This record gives sequence, structure tokens and C-alpha cells, in this order.
Amino acid sequence: MSDTGYGDFEFERRFFVRTPPMELLSEPDPVLIVQSYFLAQDGYALRLRVQASGLRLPLGPDADPLDVLDEVGDRFEFCAVTLKGPMNVGTRYEAEREIDVVVGTEMIRRGGHRIVKNRYSVWLGADGWVVDVFGGPNAPLVVAECERAGPVTDLQIPAFCESEVTDDARFANDGLARVPYREWAGDYEAELRERGPRFLTDFGRNDLQRRG
Repeated sequence: MSDTGYGDFEFERRFFVRTPPMELLSEPDPVLIVQSYFLAQDGYALRLRVQASGLRLPLGPDADPLDVLDEVGDRFEFCAVTLKGPMNVGTRYEAEREIDVVVGTEMIRRGGHRIVKNRYSVWLGADGWVVDVFGGPNAPLVVAECERAGPVTDLQIPAFCESEVTDDARFANDGLARVPYREWAGDYEAELRERGPRFLTDFGRNDLQRRG
């Protein structure tokens, strides 16, 4: 439960990244994350996540979450179950509880729609950012995200963020678990060519503008 007055809500903005800066991915070591969605429909999600810090494991298009669990499962040190509600212009209900790592790992082995990714953390200006580099059928997708304790306004967007995808459900992790990036990457690239990059201009409204 947050003490900011907003309760169980998260505030974030997400961006499509084509080429992340190499220095961002060089150090420190990322957090390896395997997630499984036991429910992901209409913006509602029930998720299990296990993660391991300080573990640099390359993730290519053939990376399989279950194989990752088999290879480095004893390195995971955190697990949580999370309930999420639909995204509404960067605001989403989220309630999380930490659970036993062994129990969570075994549940992930047994069901749900899984994803695997490396998460890099970086401090840019006044904000902390995470950059997720996906493996498996979501490779080579890279998504950058800024999360705050309140609405994310007046954000200084890094140059490596090509287009905002905050309200694009395809880029949500629960969306990627059900319909991986490789299945619609070509469509998205065609959209970018046709309309150009877009960014929220007045956060709290759904209008977007091109960044020239």
C-alpha cells in the first residue's frame, strides 16, 4: 500500500525503444525476470513474477522461460503475486504481495502465459527509469518505463525513446504474454512509418502528438 495518498495504484509511462544506448546495457548487471500471467483479459491481470539480481543471462529469440527456470532457478531471490486493473492514461490499479520463491517458481512452471526479460535500471535527470529487454518470442523488443508515486507529468523523455506506447495494450507485459511481439512487429513498424512517433502532450488526456 502506497503512503502517497493514491493507495494501490501505479503511475507510469512506457516507450518503444529501437536502439538502447550501449552504456546503459553495460553496467550494472540487469535483473532477470520470468513472469507468468494466469489471467490477462480486458486489462485485468493476475501475475506471478520471480527475479534474480546481478545475473547477466543473454536472452535471444529462442530463449524459453521454462528453460531459464531450469538453468538458473536457484538464483531467484524474490517472488510476488500481483493483481492489476486496466490502464487508464498511465494509471493502473496494482496490488502486490511477496510469496515464497520456491512455491512461486513451481506455479510458474505449471501454468500461465510466460515471458522472460532482462531489466536495466538507470537514473536519468530527476527520474528513475527501467529498460526491459525481452527474450523469446518478444525479442528483440525493448521498452523503457518511468514510474512515479503520482501522475507522470512534465517528463523529460530520453532521446532513445522512439514513440510512446503507454496506452497501447499490445506493449503491456500481460499483452505480450498472450500475443508476443514477433506476431505483430511488422504491423507496428508500418504504423510508425505511416504516422511517425507520438508522445502524450497533455498527460491525463488521450491526445498524442508527433515529435519532430
